[in-house]
Amino acid sequence: MNRLKEKYLKEVQPKLQQELGLKNKLTVPALKKIVVSMGLGEAKENAAVLEKVQVYLAALAGQKGIVTHAKKSIATFKLGKGQPIGMMVTLRGDKMYVFLDKLMNIVLPKVRDFRGVSEKSFDQAGNLNIGLKEQTIFPEVNYKTVDKVRGLQVTITTTAKNKDEGKRLLSTLGMPFRS
Repeated sequence: MNRLKEKYLKEVQPKLQQELGLKNKLTVPALKKIVVSMGLGEAKENAAVLEKVQVYLAALAGQKGIVTHAKKSIATFKLGKGQPIGMMVTLRGDKMYVFLDKLMNIVLPKVRDFRGVSEKSFDQAGNLNIGLKEQTIFPEVNYKTVDKVRGLQVTITTTAKNKDEGKRLLSTLGMPFRS
């Protein structure tokens, strides 16, 4: 079993249950999924970009990404309906805990001038969104093979009912927040 999942089951879940005054442990906030996505505007002209990015995402997330397509045409951006515009990976289960552990303990401390994750990154449902400016901060990505530095979005979805429960869950797991 993953060490972060084990920490959640043995330490975090009982602690949150007591703090929030919940009777049933199934109502305690938990991680649901993590979505890692990259927007690729240049993919509409150059389809080879998708293959390169798919290799990067597979390396850093542990599973192959899927291509996202435009839902509607936008003439201003020369975008047609159905054109590839990005790539995403949805992580659940053990892979989710492995990725979150790596994100909190290895990747975020490598970000230059990192002072913690902002509390403004939460939505009303207790989910956290983190934008990273470059994919090269992940240890699996070899920066010598990167043709262009691209940013990525990490969305951590929880079963929390509000911002406070989501923040409490992630901070207890070890997410570094700004003080």
